[in-house]
Amino acid sequence: MSSWPDIPLEDTFGDVLRKAMRGNSIDGATLAARTGIGASAIEAWLADDGSANAREARALAKALKLNPERTVERAANAFAPPKVAMDGVQQHTQDSRPNSNGYVIFRGDRKRAALVDPAGTPQRLLQLLRDGGFDLQYILITHKHNDHCGAVAAVAKEYPHAQIVMHPLDAPAIGALASTALAASDGATFPFGDDAHIRVLHTPGHTDGSVCYVVDPIVFTGDILFSGSVGGAYGDKSTYADVLRSVSTKIFTLPETTVIMPGHGPPSTVGVERAHDPFF
Repeated sequence: MSSWPDIPLEDTFGDVLRKAMRGNSIDGATLAARTGIGASAIEAWLADDGSANAREARALAKALKLNPERTVERAANAFAPPKVAMDGVQQHTQDSRPNSNGYVIFRGDRKRAALVDPAGTPQRLLQLLRDGGFDLQYILITHKHNDHCGAVAAVAKEYPHAQIVMHPLDAPAIGALASTALAASDGATFPFGDDAHIRVLHTPGHTDGSVCYVVDPIVFTGDILFSGSVGGAYGDKSTYADVLRSVSTKIFTLPETTVIMPGHGPPSTVGVERAHDPFF
């Protein structure tokens, strides 16, 4: 069992501020007025030029409905998730911007495997699958954005027996393949090998059809939750409140030792994120 490679946090302190401002519909001038902090300082922090001190961070947190002490921690760049060691998972990272994380989950003999979020250059991804000797049973898609499903057609062509799993609200993004996809409905389970199953959590917010996949002791969160942050709300109907609700009621109710494998940034655990994510 080996540690996961070093990956920087997806979101900076400026990104955290930006997402909270957007989610609460607060612009820079309003935030400056509510906190007594100069608008130029806020503008600089949003551009990752410097950072807030503890007093300023607490004022920002109060105005943006963030956790005060966790916001202080992020402003001081004092948070880093734990190193994880995990067998049965291989990461694949999209080879173009924006970089996204995808994963291959496999049983010990690799005869049963599932691919989470096929994206990037199809030839590179297919070569990874061939080199690993994986026999794909499922192609699991967390949400409809191209950096998480852009290579699905190529993978499905190469592995025609692999079943695509995607929420119906997001499935139109994969075109004609949507008609053959298994519905990733909340609570649905799919057998995986002889001794495991894949469980779906519908976690709307980032998109209307965003889902997480639980393969104990791991949850693949897509872009609804990152280490130290959350995904932005870009659904047709979903909102920032839905992002927070999905994380609180679906992901944070999993056992604390559950390993979080996100769509961007490093892995973490449910317990660590419950204790350190400034959005909660």
